[in-house]
Amino acid sequence: MKALRVAALLLTLSGVVATGGVLAGCGAGSVTSPAAEGLQREDLVAVSHGLRQAEGSLQREMNAARIAWPLVANGLPASIAQATRSRVATAGRMASAIVVPSLMSEAQARELTGPAAGIAGLYRTFSKLAERGWTLIGVAIANIDTGTPAAERFARANVALYIDALYDGHFDATLIGKSLRAGYHKLGGVKAFGETLTQAEVDALAHAYSPATEQLHPHAGVKLGS
Repeated sequence: MKALRVAALLLTLSGVVATGGVLAGCGAGSVTSPAAEGLQREDLVAVSHGLRQAEGSLQREMNAARIAWPLVANGLPASIAQATRSRVATAGRMASAIVVPSLMSEAQARELTGPAAGIAGLYRTFSKLAERGWTLIGVAIANIDTGTPAAERFARANVALYIDALYDGHFDATLIGKSLRAGYHKLGGVKAFGETLTQAEVDALAHAYSPATEQLHPHAGVKLGS
């Protein structure tokens, strides 16, 4: 039964990757009019507010991930320590609590224009991959501990996919800051945004969603089926 649940979640996880990839490219066309440019600026300001709102929840997930990730980055050992189970569970709880601002939800993000659309897509893909990656790693550990031999084989054969997905999700988070900076300057920077979105605010958010803050170390060291 657990193996079937993992398989169902795996299908959902693959759908998240595909959806996130599509959305990350939305709104990338050129500005066609002053009105369109103004709307793109409004959307970028709104998404920046959302990123600020979610920042604390990302920090909490990343704090837990820094502890748990090195224990699973190279795959699950033959004997899984209680500390690994506990730290993966904690990371899973923090990932489940990542705030997804309503503006970045799948339904509302479709209305975003310009750079804001791509940023929302990256953020949503990150949040889903983080949540489901940690959850699936936890399910794999449970199947290895208490599942049938078939469930254990399935878990060990597929856990690399969950680990890779988790790493990729955090990589998407590292691109958000770069995308925000690029969009800000594309749409006129300080002169165009004024006090609605300052350079200092952009720089702070760019750091919060950067490789220095969100990248997992070491790199995932497992391959599917290993």
